[in-house]
Amino acid sequence: MKLEIFFLYFGSISTLLAETISETPSVPIVRERDTISGYAPTTVDCPSNERPSLRDSLSLSSHETSWLQKRRTNTVSALREFLNRLGISGFDSNSYFDNAKNNSDLPNIAIAVSGGGYRALMNGAGAIAAFDNRTSGSTANGHLGGLLQSATYLAGLSGGGWLLSSLYGNDFPTIEDMVSTNRANPLWQFQYAIWEGPDLGATGTSNAEAYFGALLNQGRAIAYQLLNTSGIDNSHTFSSIQNSQKFASAVIPMPILVADGRSEGQVVFSSRNTTNYEFNPWEMGSFDDIGFAPLEFVGSEFDAGKIASDNKCVTGYDQLSFVFGTSSSLFNQFVLQIRDTDMVPAALKGIITNMLEEVGEDNNDIADWSPNPFYRWKPATNPSAQSKRLTLVDGGEDLQNIPFTPLIQPSRHVDVIFAVDSSADTLSPKGMNWPNGTAIVATYERSLAQDNGTTFPSIPDVNTIVNLGLNSRPTMFGCDVGNLSSGSTSPLVVYLPNSPYVYHSNVSTFTMSYDLKVRNAIIQNGYDVVTMGNATVDPEWPTCLGCAIMARSWHRTNTTIPDSCKSCFTKYCWDGKLNSTLPALYEPGFVLKSLESGAIGNSGVIARWLFVAAIGTVTAITYIL
Repeated sequence: MKLEIFFLYFGSISTLLAETISETPSVPIVRERDTISGYAPTTVDCPSNERPSLRDSLSLSSHETSWLQKRRTNTVSALREFLNRLGISGFDSNSYFDNAKNNSDLPNIAIAVSGGGYRALMNGAGAIAAFDNRTSGSTANGHLGGLLQSATYLAGLSGGGWLLSSLYGNDFPTIEDMVSTNRANPLWQFQYAIWEGPDLGATGTSNAEAYFGALLNQGRAIAYQLLNTSGIDNSHTFSSIQNSQKFASAVIPMPILVADGRSEGQVVFSSRNTTNYEFNPWEMGSFDDIGFAPLEFVGSEFDAGKIASDNKCVTGYDQLSFVFGTSSSLFNQFVLQIRDTDMVPAALKGIITNMLEEVGEDNNDIADWSPNPFYRWKPATNPSAQSKRLTLVDGGEDLQNIPFTPLIQPSRHVDVIFAVDSSADTLSPKGMNWPNGTAIVATYERSLAQDNGTTFPSIPDVNTIVNLGLNSRPTMFGCDVGNLSSGSTSPLVVYLPNSPYVYHSNVSTFTMSYDLKVRNAIIQNGYDVVTMGNATVDPEWPTCLGCAIMARSWHRTNTTIPDSCKSCFTKYCWDGKLNSTLPALYEPGFVLKSLESGAIGNSGVIARWLFVAAIGTVTAITYIL
C-alpha cells in the first residue's frame, strides 16, 4: 500500500535528516512495549449479552449519559469552590448554587486545546497546569487552579491530542509530574528527536502492519516520549480509558480527540463540508448525520451497522498511539515540504524526490481505519458508506485547528469553551507562527454552512482579529445572548491565543527536539497566557473569567448580571466592530519581562510556580515551513 511504503521511507528519511543536519542525541532509554500481541488487534468472541452495533448521532451514548451524572456532581462542588475563590463582586455564588433548582441550571464547561505539534503540546500543557488545582501555587490570588476540575470535557487534536493522550495514558498526572526529573521513567524528553530512538525492537508483527499500516510506527515513536509504557494495564487502547479508576469515578474530564474524514484522492479541504470525526472513551464516529461505533470493537466487520452472527469481534484496534497518530497525521506532511526549502542538503532532497516518484503524494497523510465500521450505514448522509475503507486525517486539515465541533453539539449542553490556540498562522519574518484566528473563523464559517443543529457565536474575519488585537489577548465571543438567533445553543467562547508573555513560544510545528529548559519555558509561557501573568497584566482577569463561566447560567435563570461582570464583558468581549483592512506585519513584543534575557525568578510574574531554572536554545534545526 502507498501509505505503508511512505512511512517506511519516512523512518529512514527522518533518521538521515537528523544525522545530516542535527546534533540531537538519540534516546538512551528503551521503554517496555505494550503486551498486546505485538500491537496487533485480537479476534475474540463477541459479547453475548449485547452484540456490538452502530447507533445514530441524534443523542449521546448511554455510557456518556451515565458518566455525565457522576461528573456533574464532581464539577458542581469544584466550581463552587473555584468561584468562591474568584470572588465576583455583587454575586453570592454559594447562595446561587444552593438555590439552583437542578444541576442543569449551573454552568457546563469545556476546554479545547488546538493542534500545532510540540508547540501546541507545550503551550497547552501550560494552560492545563494553570487550570489544575493540583499545580503548586495555582490556587493563590491571580491564578486559575480549579477550572480543570470544574470542566466536563477536554478536547484536543494534533499536538493538543498528544497532550491529552499523554495525560490520560499516564493516569492523568499533573504537568509538574510530567516534567519532573524525579520520575523513575522520565517522560517528555523532547531533547531527543522521535526518529533517533529508542530502538523499537521486535514490537511489530506482520499482522499489526496489515491492520495499522506504518502510521502506527510514527504514533508509537511519539508514544515513547509521551507514555510510560511499563506498568500500565489494558495495553494503551483509547477505549481502555473508560476503565481507569479516575475516569470511571468521573474525577477527571472526558477526553475527545478529533480527526477529519478524507476520501481517497481528496486534496482540498473545507471546514464547510468536511466530515468531523471524534474519538471518546466509548465510541468513534461523527455528529455529521453519520453515527457512532463502539470504539472497543472497531476493526470488526460491521455491515449496515451490525456484525454478522457468524463473525467474531476484533479488539485492540484502537491503540492509543494509533488514535493520536490519526489526529495528528498532518505532521507527516513536513517530509514533502523539505523539498521546497533551501535548509536541506541536496542529497536529502534527491532521496525525497525519488521516494515521491514511487509512492505519489496523494495519500501520505491518511490513517486507514479499515474495515470501515460505517460500511453501508446511512448511505444518504455518509460519504464513506459505499467504501470498505475509512480514511481519516489530521483534525486541523480543514483549518478547524481548535476542536470545537464535539463541544458545540446541542446534546452536550456546553455553556462555555476555553479555547487554547497554538496555531501557526502569521507569516511575518519577525512574528511567524502566532495564531491569527483562522481556526475559530473556520468553525464559524462551518456553522453557517451546516444545518445540523449546531450554532457558534459570530466571529469577525482574520484581518479584523489581528487589527483589533483580538489574537494578542484573551477575547470572548458570544457574550450577549440577545445577539444570538432564537433558540441558539451556542456556547460563549473564551479565546486564549498563544502570545509572547515571557518566552518566544512561536516555534515551528516541525521543530523536532527541544532543550528541556526551552520546553519548560514554553510551558511557563502557556501558563502566563491563560492567567495573564497571574493577573499581573489585569488584576480583574480572574473575575472576568468567572463572569464568562456564569454568563449562560445567569441567562437561563434570569439572573441580573453583576456590574463587575458588565465591566468585564465591555473589556474582553468582541463588540461587533470590524476592521477588515490588510493588517500590518504581526510582530508582537513581550507582554512581561522575557525569560530569554535571564530574568528568572521574578515573583511578580512567576509567582510560586516555576518550571524554569535557566533558558537554553533549541537544539534541533527549526524549519520555518
